Amino acid sequence: MAEGTKAKARKACGIYKLFWIFLLWSIVGDFVETVFCRITMGVWMSRSSLVLGRFSVVWGIGAVILTASLYRLRSRGRFALFLGGVLLGGFYEYMCSLMAELILGVTFWDYSALPLNIQGRINLPYCMLWGLVAVIWVGKLYPVLSGLIDRFPLRGGRVLGGVLAVFMLLNMALSAAALLRSVQRRNYGEEMTVKNRYEEFLDTYFPDERLQEIYPKMKQAGVVK
Repeated sequence: MAEGTKAKARKACGIYKLFWIFLLWSIVGDFVETVFCRITMGVWMSRSSLVLGRFSVVWGIGAVILTASLYRLRSRGRFALFLGGVLLGGFYEYMCSLMAELILGVTFWDYSALPLNIQGRINLPYCMLWGLVAVIWVGKLYPVLSGLIDRFPLRGGRVLGGVLAVFMLLNMALSAAALLRSVQRRNYGEEMTVKNRYEEFLDTYFPDERLQEIYPKMKQAGVVK
């Protein structure tokens, strides 16, 4: 491998490292969500990526966006990281909630009962928590993790990363297919027909009851206009 290619892969905040951040936080995020649901709702999440493993891609994508967007701000001090985390984290959480309603007709969280919320999608205390995470993660933890990643053989890391990337794409595709199929069941009700083995597979292994176990906070919702 050319030295230029190696340097590009090894750079402080490149695609190679961002993939491992995505994978790490997909796992960490699922653990946090599982514990949070147990504490607040008294249930264990069945979780999260259906039959392929326990991951929360929303957390993984959020970590990638936060890292890639705020990494250059670390030299400007904690306040810049905090403010960036508040704004970026709040925007990301709002858009995730909005897209879930527009595409799936569901909500995965509702902050309506919390103070200083916007349409129940985000609220100020949680946005400030995003800011705190940005200060700790981008300012302290990520540089350490970046150094640890640099110690692994690059060729082996790229091969393993490629295998895991395919695995995660299948993981995400299956989760999306099951959720979209649930939208069809909800829209068509008793009139819906099964046209092929693919739809039969989704209806058999991921009925609405199963999805509710996997996503216990998921509720039907109208599109916010």
